Amino acid sequence: MIPRSLRLVVLAVLVLLGSCRSTGLEPREGFVDVPGGRVWYRIVGGGTGIPLLLLHGGPGAPSYYLNPLAALADERPVIFYDQLGAGRSDKPTDGTLWRVERFVEELRRLRTELRLDEVHILGHSWGAMLAVDYMLTKPAGVRSLILASPGLSIRRFLDDAQVLKKMLPESVQTVIAEQENAGTFDSPEYQSAVTEYYRRFLCRRDPWPDDVNQTFAEFGESVYRSMWGPSEFTATGTLRNYDRTAQLKELRLPVLLTSGKFDEVTPATAEYYQSLIPGAKLRIFENSAHLTMQDEPEAYVQAVRDFLHDVESR
Repeated sequence: MIPRSLRLVVLAVLVLLGSCRSTGLEPREGFVDVPGGRVWYRIVGGGTGIPLLLLHGGPGAPSYYLNPLAALADERPVIFYDQLGAGRSDKPTDGTLWRVERFVEELRRLRTELRLDEVHILGHSWGAMLAVDYMLTKPAGVRSLILASPGLSIRRFLDDAQVLKKMLPESVQTVIAEQENAGTFDSPEYQSAVTEYYRRFLCRRDPWPDDVNQTFAEFGESVYRSMWGPSEFTATGTLRNYDRTAQLKELRLPVLLTSGKFDEVTPATAEYYQSLIPGAKLRIFENSAHLTMQDEPEAYVQAVRDFLHDVESR
């Protein structure tokens, strides 16, 4: 029989070896074949922590604005990718591709190709919606979920948007109403009014960081228009009736929700979603709008880091 003291030594060694495991992921970038074309990905870092996979928003907003989260690569691989139709990924013209189910399959194939057997997932905005729909397929190996400014009920999102619009100058509200009534969503006047909304409730840094400007420069407009609509507060696309609040109780894993004080996904809405997810945590960032990782990058990265540490220590 092995003495108890020796058994404790062996156990300690096994724990140490487990904590020093290699993920098998090395820094690189490339493409993965998915339904409809190829998606671009980039792996940053290569530490021993469980990989973190990032799902950008939009739909159609490429992953540039998530770049502050690369700071987490000192402990684990961080995987960025641009969904089909956005950024550095292929941009097919087939409008039938822009369905939630296809994006869920895209995510499944990316995980398989990169061999992400065990992973944390962070989804922002539309990416959080995608993450929830993916989790409802009961995938194996997802250790935790971070739902950053999630639009899990479009009806509630639009109701919040109506309240936020009333905080704009009356002249801007008038332009929005007149241009929407006329259906002139591409007019310079309407776009200028939308930009005013964005600077208050999307990203509050002034001037906007290069990451945000690059995101808009390579925005997948056709995906956004097809799935969402002409602006953040006008949903006319296929997501206009999206609502997963009834299914949130099915999320049986550690979940962190985040929102900015000036977010399109208001703190009250984020708190409501938290109440529907068993054991979920919530963090509100006092100086942020929708792009919390750009408005308060250091605080946001630390909040994610602390959450991942907590999950992995269990």
